[in-house]
Amino acid sequence: MSVIQIGLVDTTKKLDPQLVQAVAAALNIQVTRDLTQFWNISATVVYLSDPQKAPSGVWPVRLVKSLPPGEGGFHLDKHNQPYAEVIATSASDGWTVAASHEVLEMLVDPYGNRLQSSRSIEIAGKKIQDGNGQFEYLVEACDPCEADKYAYPIQGVAVSDFLTPHFYDPMVTPGTRYSFTGALKAPRQILPGGYISWVDPSTETWQQLQYIDTDAPPKIVNLGPAKGKSLREWVHTKNRRKNLMTTRQLSTKPKNTQLLKDCASHRGRLDQIATMRAKLY
Repeated sequence: MSVIQIGLVDTTKKLDPQLVQAVAAALNIQVTRDLTQFWNISATVVYLSDPQKAPSGVWPVRLVKSLPPGEGGFHLDKHNQPYAEVIATSASDGWTVAASHEVLEMLVDPYGNRLQSSRSIEIAGKKIQDGNGQFEYLVEACDPCEADKYAYPIQGVAVSDFLTPHFYDPMVTPGTRYSFTGALKAPRQILPGGYISWVDPSTETWQQLQYIDTDAPPKIVNLGPAKGKSLREWVHTKNRRKNLMTTRQLSTKPKNTQLLKDCASHRGRLDQIATMRAKLY
């Protein structure tokens, strides 16, 4: 199996290079230790110091000041190779969860067209439940549990929770993990702050269940027929037109500020330890 290489690069030139390096190291642990427990993926994440260079064979995750209206975080370049862009500022460390989100989704579905068949879902009485049909779900590894409430720390860096392949199982089975942290308790569960997209094979209609607004009940919206781009990029374009912030919310308006504060404190302690250890040599 070939090893996929992801490169994290700061194009804003405003972020602390030590923080970006720490995030790259944490994401490398996440994809080599956590992701591989459930997904058959071999990958590494490295820090790229020069935003003017894109090494051959490396899929870049570019930290940017802003994204144009209608653009999501996931793209294919002119040679149809994956890359991602993540809004990042020094005002908040929420971008680390967004970067983790994009890295994981790029690895699980590099070209944004992977579909997984599973039982349909519907909304009844403002609650999400299984339906009687069958949908083809767009495989997006973080969207159902993307809110930073469900993020977890790695060496002082907050990273995104992600679903396991059991998310598409037909029913609940004891002892099964549906997301890495266990936040998802059942197949096809969508947590507050998340969403999921699918095509109904019986109608060829694309729809999306949105629970992004945690102050409102979940809803299902029609997206229309898919056309052009990858399915993932097309879906995200539709979301931007509806002003659904998704990963932008993680970067610009994080809600789990306590986790970010704890992570910053942990990084400070790790830095002290590193300084002390260097004196031993």
